[in-house]
Amino acid sequence: MNFKKLAFIAMLSILFLSSLAITAFYIIDERKGGAVGDGQNTYELIIEPGQPSSAIVKDLQTAGMIKSTVYFNYLIKFTRAGNKIKQGVYEINDGMSSRKILDLIVSGKVKLVTFTVPEGYNNRQIADLLITKKLVKSRDEFLAAASLKALLDKYKIPSNTTEGYLFPETYSVPLNYPADRIVDMMIKRFLKKLETIPEAKGISPADLHAKVVLASIVEREAVRKEERPMMAGVFLTRIEKNINLESCATIQYLFDKPKKRLFETDLKIISPYNTYMNSGWPPGPISNPGLPALVAAFKPEKSDKLFFLLKPDGSHHFSATFKEHLEAKKKYIDVLYQ
Repeated sequence: MNFKKLAFIAMLSILFLSSLAITAFYIIDERKGGAVGDGQNTYELIIEPGQPSSAIVKDLQTAGMIKSTVYFNYLIKFTRAGNKIKQGVYEINDGMSSRKILDLIVSGKVKLVTFTVPEGYNNRQIADLLITKKLVKSRDEFLAAASLKALLDKYKIPSNTTEGYLFPETYSVPLNYPADRIVDMMIKRFLKKLETIPEAKGISPADLHAKVVLASIVEREAVRKEERPMMAGVFLTRIEKNINLESCATIQYLFDKPKKRLFETDLKIISPYNTYMNSGWPPGPISNPGLPALVAAFKPEKSDKLFFLLKPDGSHHFSATFKEHLEAKKKYIDVLYQ
């Protein structure tokens, strides 16, 4: 038998053995590393910083997400993934093979939590929302992050809090995402939206803050978006005429939760935010306004109107005189409590 024939036979043998090994691997991979179900059962796999891979594999086994811990540990060792697994929360289902699960936790594609901040929420309300989403542990944690001097200095916010600058919108973040980064993200969204208002270009931090204060009040007072420019004009006219704003929204800001109806005693609460007792603007924003309220603050509709009240249909009646305002109150409000 010549050398060429021997080499050919050796090559065939190698190919056969390789094919056999590959076939055996896929058989074992399916039996030991295949999906345990059809994907209907899900599990939130939480990987803590520095958690050993053996503990992760044990969690997967306990949750019934893998067929074999021995095989999964082999995959980790074979692919040298031990130091590549990333912390976070992952959504696993029983329709995933061991290889897919390993690929996921190495990729770092963690489960995202989506939350929507309504227009007009103040920072306390945002904190409570994030608590329900398990993104922060307490209101104090979020409020502390929303008052960080580093963030206030970074964005030149002339206040001791970011109230008014956390743009109300829908966001998606991973679990365990730092509270200060959530705040930072919301401020960046605010500034991005501000770019759509031509009148805001080049505005100074102090002038912007005044606009945000106005927008925050309009946001909490208005119901219909089309009325916001007129409402902004009313507040500006009152300031110009040295008339107290007398905004119920600034009184509501003093309470942990808004009241359905304010009473005379509420209007006598001693606070710099009480615009019934104090002249000028409140010391800071009372909510986080959306884009329509911000636009209204930059583009107010000026008129002779000095008063407005909410009618049962959700619209407002605007009046130029106190007499007209009282007549509207009798017509639309007092009849509801007779």
